[in-house]
Amino acid sequence: MIETKFKNSEVGLIPEDWKAVPLSAIGEVKMCKRILKEQTDITGDVPFYKIGTFGKEADAYIPRELYEQFKGMYPYPKKGAILISAAGTIGRTVVFDGEDAYFQDSNIVWIDHKEKDVVNPYLEHYFKIISWKSENGGTISRLYNDNLKSTFLCYPEDKIEQSRIATALSNIDDLIATTKKLTEKKRNIKEGAMQDLLSGKRRIKGYGIHKSNKKTPIGVIPEDWNVSPLEKLCSLKARIGWQGLTTGEYLDQGDYILITGTDFKDGYINWETCSYVSKWRYDQDPYIQIKVGDVLISKDGTIGKVAYLNSIPMEGTLNSGVFVVRPKNEKVLTNHYLSWLFKSVWFNTFIDQLSGGSTINHLFQKDFEKFLLVYPSDINEQSAISNALSDMDSEISSLEARLTKYQSLKQGMMQQLLTGKIRLI
Repeated sequence: MIETKFKNSEVGLIPEDWKAVPLSAIGEVKMCKRILKEQTDITGDVPFYKIGTFGKEADAYIPRELYEQFKGMYPYPKKGAILISAAGTIGRTVVFDGEDAYFQDSNIVWIDHKEKDVVNPYLEHYFKIISWKSENGGTISRLYNDNLKSTFLCYPEDKIEQSRIATALSNIDDLIATTKKLTEKKRNIKEGAMQDLLSGKRRIKGYGIHKSNKKTPIGVIPEDWNVSPLEKLCSLKARIGWQGLTTGEYLDQGDYILITGTDFKDGYINWETCSYVSKWRYDQDPYIQIKVGDVLISKDGTIGKVAYLNSIPMEGTLNSGVFVVRPKNEKVLTNHYLSWLFKSVWFNTFIDQLSGGSTINHLFQKDFEKFLLVYPSDINEQSAISNALSDMDSEISSLEARLTKYQSLKQGMMQQLLTGKIRLI
């Protein structure tokens, strides 16, 4: 093992065979020629990227003749150049792919250099750990040329080591991108499965054999399925206003957890964000004391969020912004299946129709009770559907946990590799 000796620099301790220099030492700050608004159109030959569309789809274009003229007469990035946002969310980067495009002057810039000292792939990753500051150390809302030129960069003098570092970080980036793509694909599959399974369009194996369909107020469903308004099958309970629970009574710790509408997350409750209440407030209303299997719906603020209590960490209750919905007869309708109905596109449409385009911030019980539930008569099929969708949820949660792990790993790698604390030599 080769021992690495360190030295002090403007960016802290770095290996003795590394350099720390201002960006001005490796190249010049460049930008494209200014494009006037009247020179752009919503369609055209060459995409023109403004700060609002940087890294996204262009919404403006310039004529090819103007593009060729300005590209030949004024600064223009080389393929592989690291474009930097100098306004908006400063310091975002995009690697220029060399395709015909033009970029908004002063808001999108790059360091023009010949890669004599630093290769672009290394520079791309290093930009991601820079905390852009003014010369006196204060935060800034815009990157001016002087900010860029005075910002220090550290790098190994050996370009092979630079490339190894860049490759290692690019590999974890690829892993993160692949995991994100797979997670999104699984989410889309689940959404499609929800629409099919919760409408009877697609049946779980073993159910619906030799069954035909029937017409209902919500459309065609299997003949062995039913449609009923919520009020017929379920009870709705919530904290009554006169009870007067205030935020001043919320506790940071205690024996009785309190669920509010802000604690809903991805169809469940984020117990880590919950507050607590006294025993007296918990005992005050037995109807809203939570149980395993309860289905909760937010009725204030962002209305219509759903949470299924597949487990509870301790005894608890609700604040006034949450309904608890319980089937009157679990031999007719199961809690778990009910929770999936509230996650469906039909419930989202129902909430949207109630708001009618306004900024409605309260879900009234008299309106909520009219929501139509569609369900199989056989509760075993309800359970089979619920379990199938829960399995998909579990797979997505596993991918999300993996993604978080990779992102954390990447942050650690960047801090270690781009400062020389870990060497790839």
